[in-house]
Amino acid sequence: MNSKEQSLAPRVRLVEIQLEQAGQRIDNFLLSQLKGVPKSRIYRCLRRGEVRVNKSRVASSYRLKQGDQVRIPPLRVSHPAVKEPVAPSLLHLIGNSLLYEDRHLLILNKPAGIAVHSGSSVSYGVIEVLRRLRPEAPFLELVHRLDRETSGCLMVAKTRSTLLALQSMQREQLIHKHYLALVKGSWPKNIRQVNLPLLKNILQSGERVVKVSATGKPASSHFHPKQPHKEATLMEITLETGRTHQIRVHAAHLGHPLGGDEKYGDPAFNKWLRNLGLRRLFLHADQLSFTLPKGEKLLKIAAPLPEELSTVLTACAHKILN
Repeated sequence: MNSKEQSLAPRVRLVEIQLEQAGQRIDNFLLSQLKGVPKSRIYRCLRRGEVRVNKSRVASSYRLKQGDQVRIPPLRVSHPAVKEPVAPSLLHLIGNSLLYEDRHLLILNKPAGIAVHSGSSVSYGVIEVLRRLRPEAPFLELVHRLDRETSGCLMVAKTRSTLLALQSMQREQLIHKHYLALVKGSWPKNIRQVNLPLLKNILQSGERVVKVSATGKPASSHFHPKQPHKEATLMEITLETGRTHQIRVHAAHLGHPLGGDEKYGDPAFNKWLRNLGLRRLFLHADQLSFTLPKGEKLLKIAAPLPEELSTVLTACAHKILN
């Protein structure tokens, strides 16, 4: 091996855990540090003691503490294909979607049609674009997720302690989320709270499909009509749980699917709305309200309804009244 090859060879690394890294499981920390290394290889290193914390073996479930010294063995990392640069229009769109920011947290008005994170068919999601826009930020992580076609309030933590605190608040139902959706038909006056368990299935194609099932996880939604009509009703929805596709599946199961929903919706209703200009799912994360961690300040953030949805509402009301 020549000197150039030696300089490129992987070496043992000693990493001191900082405050914002504390609390992570060692396996998750290694996955973030060794991108491109198979998970099986990382877990094998842990089992064999090749990874050490403070010179001692640890289990994969060990949670790191501030000041821990982590020995990372010399593993060769496969270099992923170089991604195409982020489109300037996408950088501009995300950069101008900020609703709120302090030293712990930022809240974006996520545009519809953009995934919150990258995946097998998505090179850049909101979080990757945000990290490109703020390369100096030491920590940016999604607190929760929105479906690709859903717009509205999306929280991003700027510190690990904030991330953990907000996720805990979500589990304890201390973060109140309001959504706006346009559903088929006139919503029944006697239905306000929907408690229907949901079961998630992953198809061979990788597509997620959710259905109401007695063997599913508990799911509770509150539906409140805002603009009731015979053909379509604008609903305000609040959630007690945050299951995948919860609003869409609950509404569809009751015979009132969301407008523009290609997965669970009604083709005839979708066609009627397309003629009025709807080109997306009519679901918008309208508002977030909660008391900030370690403080008494009540935060209430609203995301304006996108113009393309407001236009459809106007056209819908005009069509119904005439």
